[in-house]
Amino acid sequence: MTLIEAVEEARARLHEAGVAFGHGTTNAHDEAVWLVLWRLGLPLDQLDEVAARELDASQLAAVRALVDERVRSRRPAAYLTGEAWLQGVPFTVDERVIVPRSLIAECIADGSIDPWLDERTHAMLDLCTGNGSLAVLAAMAWPDVHVDAADLSTDALAVARLNVERHGLGERINVFQGDGLAAVPGRRYDLILCNPPYVNAESMAALPAEFRSEPALALAGGADGMDFIRTLLAQAAAALTEHGVLVLEIGHERMHFEHAFPTLNPVWLATSAGDDQVLLLERAALLPLAAPPD
Repeated sequence: MTLIEAVEEARARLHEAGVAFGHGTTNAHDEAVWLVLWRLGLPLDQLDEVAARELDASQLAAVRALVDERVRSRRPAAYLTGEAWLQGVPFTVDERVIVPRSLIAECIADGSIDPWLDERTHAMLDLCTGNGSLAVLAAMAWPDVHVDAADLSTDALAVARLNVERHGLGERINVFQGDGLAAVPGRRYDLILCNPPYVNAESMAALPAEFRSEPALALAGGADGMDFIRTLLAQAAAALTEHGVLVLEIGHERMHFEHAFPTLNPVWLATSAGDDQVLLLERAALLPLAAPPD
Protein backbone atom coordinates (compact mmCIF):
# COMPACT_ATOMS: atom_id res chain seq x y z
CA MET A 1 0.00 0.00 0.00
CA THR A 2 1.27 3.47 -0.83
CA LEU A 3 1.33 6.27 1.67
CA ILE A 4 -1.49 8.16 -0.03
CA GLU A 5 -3.58 4.98 -0.01
CA ALA A 6 -2.93 4.70 3.73
CA VAL A 7 -4.09 8.28 4.12
CA GLU A 8 -7.30 7.51 2.24
CA GLU A 9 -7.87 4.40 4.36
CA ALA A 10 -7.38 6.46 7.53
CA ARG A 11 -9.68 9.22 6.24
CA ALA A 12 -12.45 6.69 5.60
CA ARG A 13 -11.96 5.13 9.05
CA LEU A 14 -12.16 8.50 10.81
CA HIS A 15 -15.18 9.56 8.76
CA GLU A 16 -17.08 6.34 9.34
CA ALA A 17 -16.32 6.44 13.07
CA GLY A 18 -17.78 9.95 13.37
CA VAL A 19 -14.91 11.42 15.34
CA ALA A 20 -15.04 15.14 16.10
CA PHE A 21 -12.46 17.61 14.86
CA GLY A 22 -11.43 21.10 15.92
CA HIS A 23 -8.09 20.46 17.59
CA GLY A 24 -5.80 21.42 14.74
CA THR A 25 -7.82 20.03 11.86
CA THR A 26 -11.38 20.50 10.68
CA ASN A 27 -11.94 17.38 8.58
CA ALA A 28 -11.09 13.70 8.27
CA HIS A 29 -8.67 14.08 5.36
CA ASP A 30 -6.43 16.63 7.08
CA GLU A 31 -6.42 14.62 10.29
CA ALA A 32 -5.55 11.45 8.39
CA VAL A 33 -2.62 13.21 6.73
CA TRP A 34 -1.43 14.45 10.13
CA LEU A 35 -1.62 11.04 11.79
CA VAL A 36 -0.03 9.09 8.94
CA LEU A 37 2.88 11.47 8.36
CA TRP A 38 3.53 11.90 12.08
CA ARG A 39 3.50 8.15 12.73
CA LEU A 40 6.01 7.66 9.91
CA GLY A 41 8.23 10.50 11.14
CA LEU A 42 7.80 12.53 7.95
CA PRO A 43 7.41 16.32 7.57
CA LEU A 44 3.75 17.26 7.86
CA ASP A 45 3.89 19.66 4.94
CA GLN A 46 5.37 17.27 2.38
CA LEU A 47 2.53 14.93 1.50
CA ASP A 48 2.95 15.38 -2.25
CA GLU A 49 6.63 14.47 -2.09
CA VAL A 50 6.02 11.15 -0.30
CA ALA A 51 2.52 10.24 -1.49
CA ALA A 52 3.70 7.42 -3.78
CA ARG A 53 6.05 5.86 -1.21
CA GLU A 54 5.34 2.18 -0.53
CA LEU A 55 4.78 1.27 3.11
CA ASP A 56 6.06 -1.99 4.51
CA ALA A 57 3.97 -4.20 6.78
CA SER A 58 5.32 -2.74 10.02
CA GLN A 59 4.76 0.85 8.90
CA LEU A 60 1.21 0.13 7.83
CA ALA A 61 0.50 -1.66 11.11
CA ALA A 62 1.83 1.32 13.07
CA VAL A 63 -0.34 3.76 11.12
CA ARG A 64 -3.45 1.63 11.55
CA ALA A 65 -2.80 1.24 15.29
CA LEU A 66 -2.57 5.02 15.72
CA VAL A 67 -5.77 5.64 13.77
CA ASP A 68 -7.52 2.90 15.76
CA GLU A 69 -6.38 4.58 19.00
CA ARG A 70 -7.77 7.90 17.77
CA VAL A 71 -11.14 6.28 17.06
CA ARG A 72 -11.24 4.15 20.20
CA SER A 73 -10.15 6.77 22.73
CA ARG A 74 -11.76 9.83 21.11
CA ARG A 75 -8.73 11.78 22.34
CA PRO A 76 -7.68 14.72 20.16
CA ALA A 77 -4.92 13.86 17.72
CA ALA A 78 -2.67 16.44 19.40
CA TYR A 79 -2.73 14.39 22.59
CA LEU A 80 -1.62 11.32 20.65
CA THR A 81 1.22 13.12 18.90
CA GLY A 82 2.17 15.43 21.79
CA GLU A 83 2.26 18.45 19.53
CA ALA A 84 -0.01 21.08 17.99
CA TRP A 85 0.49 24.17 15.85
CA LEU A 86 -0.87 27.67 16.12
CA GLN A 87 -0.07 30.15 13.35
CA GLY A 88 2.49 27.65 12.07
CA VAL A 89 4.37 27.56 15.38
CA PRO A 90 4.73 24.15 17.09
CA PHE A 91 3.75 23.69 20.73
CA THR A 92 4.07 20.81 23.16
CA VAL A 93 0.69 19.62 24.44
CA ASP A 94 -0.75 16.86 26.56
CA GLU A 95 -3.87 16.24 28.65
CA ARG A 96 -2.83 18.87 31.19
CA VAL A 97 -3.86 21.64 28.76
CA ILE A 98 -6.48 22.29 26.13
CA VAL A 99 -5.19 22.01 22.58
CA PRO A 100 -4.16 25.54 21.50
CA ARG A 101 -6.61 27.07 19.04
CA SER A 102 -7.28 30.59 20.32
CA LEU A 103 -8.52 33.01 17.69
CA ILE A 104 -6.48 35.71 19.42
CA ALA A 105 -3.49 34.15 17.68
CA GLU A 106 -4.93 35.38 14.37
CA CYS A 107 -5.27 38.89 15.76
CA ILE A 108 -1.63 38.85 16.81
CA ALA A 109 -0.49 37.58 13.42
CA ASP A 110 -2.61 39.85 11.22
CA GLY A 111 -1.75 43.02 13.13
CA SER A 112 -5.32 43.89 14.09
CA ILE A 113 -4.24 44.66 17.67
CA ASP A 114 -1.32 46.84 16.57
CA PRO A 115 -3.29 50.12 16.23
CA TRP A 116 -3.71 50.13 20.03
CA LEU A 117 0.01 49.62 20.65
CA ASP A 118 2.77 52.22 20.49
CA GLU A 119 6.19 53.09 21.89
CA ARG A 120 4.71 52.99 25.41
CA THR A 121 3.78 49.30 25.06
CA HIS A 122 6.27 47.39 27.16
CA ALA A 123 4.33 45.01 29.42
CA MET A 124 1.82 42.36 28.36
CA LEU A 125 -0.11 39.66 30.20
CA ASP A 126 -1.42 36.41 28.73
CA LEU A 127 -4.10 35.49 31.25
CA CYS A 128 -5.38 31.88 31.27
CA THR A 129 -2.24 31.04 29.33
CA GLY A 130 -2.75 27.26 29.25
CA ASN A 131 0.18 25.82 27.34
CA GLY A 132 1.65 29.30 26.86
CA SER A 133 1.00 29.55 23.13
CA LEU A 134 -0.37 33.10 23.08
CA ALA A 135 2.45 34.30 25.33
CA VAL A 136 5.00 32.78 22.95
CA LEU A 137 3.30 34.20 19.84
CA ALA A 138 3.07 37.64 21.45
CA ALA A 139 6.73 37.60 22.41
CA MET A 140 7.60 36.65 18.84
CA ALA A 141 5.37 39.33 17.32
CA TRP A 142 6.43 42.18 19.62
CA PRO A 143 10.12 41.69 20.45
CA ASP A 144 10.32 44.80 22.63
CA VAL A 145 7.51 43.67 24.94
CA HIS A 146 7.99 41.73 28.18
CA VAL A 147 5.33 39.05 28.65
CA ASP A 148 3.81 37.58 31.80
CA ALA A 149 1.84 34.35 31.48
CA ALA A 150 -0.61 33.36 34.23
CA ASP A 151 -2.93 30.46 34.91
CA LEU A 152 -4.73 28.85 37.83
CA SER A 153 -3.60 25.35 36.85
CA THR A 154 -0.14 24.30 38.01
CA ASP A 155 -0.34 21.41 35.54
CA ALA A 156 -0.97 23.78 32.64
CA LEU A 157 1.89 26.02 33.73
CA ALA A 158 4.27 23.06 33.68
CA VAL A 159 3.45 22.65 29.98
CA ALA A 160 3.68 26.42 29.41
CA ARG A 161 7.21 26.40 30.80
CA LEU A 162 8.12 23.64 28.35
CA ASN A 163 6.97 25.81 25.47
CA VAL A 164 8.70 28.93 26.75
CA GLU A 165 11.92 26.94 26.92
CA ARG A 166 11.26 25.26 23.57
CA HIS A 167 11.19 28.63 21.84
CA GLY A 168 14.07 30.16 23.79
CA LEU A 169 11.98 32.87 25.42
CA GLY A 170 12.81 32.29 29.08
CA GLU A 171 14.32 35.77 29.46
CA ARG A 172 11.21 37.52 28.13
CA ILE A 173 8.32 35.44 29.49
CA ASN A 174 7.64 34.99 33.21
CA VAL A 175 5.10 32.44 34.40
CA PHE A 176 2.77 33.03 37.37
CA GLN A 177 0.25 30.79 39.12
CA GLY A 178 -2.99 32.12 40.57
CA ASP A 179 -6.70 32.72 40.11
CA GLY A 180 -7.19 35.34 37.40
CA LEU A 181 -5.51 38.67 38.01
CA ALA A 182 -4.72 37.59 41.58
CA ALA A 183 -1.79 35.75 40.02
CA VAL A 184 -0.09 39.10 39.29
CA PRO A 185 -1.07 41.43 42.16
CA GLY A 186 -0.05 45.05 41.80
CA ARG A 187 1.20 44.69 38.23
CA ARG A 188 -0.09 46.89 35.42
CA TYR A 189 -0.07 46.07 31.74
CA ASP A 190 -0.28 47.89 28.44
CA LEU A 191 -2.00 44.85 26.92
CA ILE A 192 -3.86 41.92 28.44
CA LEU A 193 -4.75 38.95 26.26
CA CYS A 194 -7.25 36.49 27.68
CA ASN A 195 -8.79 33.33 26.29
CA PRO A 196 -10.73 32.35 29.42
CA PRO A 197 -13.12 29.52 30.25
CA TYR A 198 -16.30 30.77 28.59
CA VAL A 199 -18.36 27.76 27.48
CA ASN A 200 -21.87 27.93 28.95
CA ALA A 201 -23.26 24.98 30.91
CA GLU A 202 -25.68 23.83 28.21
CA SER A 203 -22.93 23.78 25.60
CA MET A 204 -20.54 22.02 27.99
CA ALA A 205 -23.06 19.21 28.42
CA ALA A 206 -23.27 18.77 24.64
CA LEU A 207 -19.53 18.75 23.88
CA PRO A 208 -18.19 15.81 21.84
CA ALA A 209 -15.93 13.34 23.60
CA GLU A 210 -12.79 14.92 22.14
CA PHE A 211 -13.54 18.20 23.91
CA ARG A 212 -14.49 16.41 27.11
CA SER A 213 -10.97 14.95 27.07
CA GLU A 214 -9.64 18.44 27.75
CA PRO A 215 -9.43 20.00 31.22
CA ALA A 216 -12.91 21.30 32.07
CA LEU A 217 -11.29 24.01 34.19
CA ALA A 218 -10.10 25.69 30.99
CA LEU A 219 -13.47 25.47 29.23
CA ALA A 220 -16.42 25.74 31.61
CA GLY A 221 -17.61 29.29 32.26
CA GLY A 222 -20.69 28.62 34.40
CA ALA A 223 -24.37 28.80 33.53
CA ASP A 224 -23.97 31.56 30.93
CA GLY A 225 -20.24 31.22 30.33
CA MET A 226 -19.51 34.55 31.97
CA ASP A 227 -18.37 33.58 35.49
CA PHE A 228 -14.66 34.22 34.97
CA ILE A 229 -15.30 37.16 32.66
CA ARG A 230 -17.45 39.01 35.23
CA THR A 231 -14.60 38.96 37.73
CA LEU A 232 -12.04 39.86 35.10
CA LEU A 233 -13.92 42.89 33.80
CA ALA A 234 -14.44 44.17 37.34
CA GLN A 235 -10.70 44.00 37.98
CA ALA A 236 -9.17 44.72 34.59
CA ALA A 237 -9.08 48.53 34.76
CA ALA A 238 -6.87 48.38 37.85
CA ALA A 239 -4.45 46.06 36.03
CA LEU A 240 -4.17 48.22 32.89
CA THR A 241 -2.06 51.31 32.28
CA GLU A 242 -3.87 54.49 31.24
CA HIS A 243 -3.48 53.57 27.57
CA GLY A 244 -3.89 49.83 28.14
CA VAL A 245 -6.33 47.51 26.37
CA LEU A 246 -7.88 44.11 27.02
CA VAL A 247 -8.31 41.60 24.18
CA LEU A 248 -10.82 38.91 25.16
CA GLU A 249 -12.02 35.79 23.39
CA ILE A 250 -15.63 34.74 24.04
CA GLY A 251 -16.25 32.23 21.24
CA HIS A 252 -19.93 31.75 20.47
CA GLU A 253 -21.07 33.49 23.65
CA ARG A 254 -21.82 36.97 22.26
CA MET A 255 -25.48 36.78 23.27
CA HIS A 256 -24.56 35.94 26.87
CA PHE A 257 -21.80 38.55 26.89
CA GLU A 258 -24.10 41.34 25.75
CA HIS A 259 -26.76 40.29 28.23
CA ALA A 260 -24.22 40.34 31.07
CA PHE A 261 -22.59 43.62 30.01
CA PRO A 262 -25.28 45.64 28.19
CA THR A 263 -23.51 48.97 28.58
CA LEU A 264 -20.27 47.88 26.94
CA ASN A 265 -19.57 48.71 23.32
CA PRO A 266 -16.43 46.72 22.50
CA VAL A 267 -14.41 46.75 19.33
CA TRP A 268 -14.96 43.40 17.60
CA LEU A 269 -11.88 41.99 15.88
CA ALA A 270 -12.33 39.97 12.69
CA THR A 271 -11.24 36.32 12.75
CA SER A 272 -11.63 33.29 10.51
CA ALA A 273 -14.52 32.16 12.75
CA GLY A 274 -16.42 35.44 12.44
CA ASP A 275 -16.39 39.03 13.61
CA ASP A 276 -18.00 38.50 17.02
CA GLN A 277 -15.76 36.05 18.86
CA VAL A 278 -12.82 38.25 19.90
CA LEU A 279 -13.30 41.74 21.34
CA LEU A 280 -11.14 44.62 22.47
CA LEU A 281 -11.85 47.00 25.35
CA GLU A 282 -9.90 50.11 26.22
CA ARG A 283 -9.32 50.86 29.90
CA ALA A 284 -11.74 53.81 29.85
CA ALA A 285 -14.57 51.49 28.81
CA LEU A 286 -13.83 49.22 31.77
CA LEU A 287 -13.80 51.91 34.46
CA PRO A 288 -17.60 51.87 35.04
CA LEU A 289 -17.34 48.13 35.79
CA ALA A 290 -14.43 48.50 38.20
CA ALA A 291 -14.86 46.85 41.55
CA PRO A 292 -14.52 49.21 44.54
CA PRO A 293 -11.15 48.97 46.33
CA ASP A 294 -10.96 46.70 49.36
